Amino acid sequence: MSWRNKFWWLPFGGVPEISAADLNAKLSSGAAPQLVDVRSRREWNSSHIAGSVNSPITVFRSDMASLKLDPSLPVVAICLSAHRSIPAVRVLRDAGFGDVCQLQGGMRAWWEAGLPTVK
Repeated sequence: MSWRNKFWWLPFGGVPEISAADLNAKLSSGAAPQLVDVRSRREWNSSHIAGSVNSPITVFRSDMASLKLDPSLPVVAICLSAHRSIPAVRVLRDAGFGDVCQLQGGMRAWWEAGLPTVK
């Protein structure tokens, strides 16, 4: 087993990012990407971006098929502080998703910008 498979969940390295303002603009324009929130169910239930689906990073790889994401459409991975979303981006890329990034700064950046959430 390679280190990449064994330690897939480690949040190291850089991945493409989208700012909270840019993501909000995309969501408002109708060019909405698919949103995958990899925080815990409890975190997601307390506050999340409308339209996001939840799959905690601890089960993301095994849960991914049930999310029914379209690999031809952009995907944004979301977590609290842009840590857990790094491995989610890698897993999605390895699964053939071409346009994948993470929310820069995570939900903390979204909240700090005063952008809308669902509870």
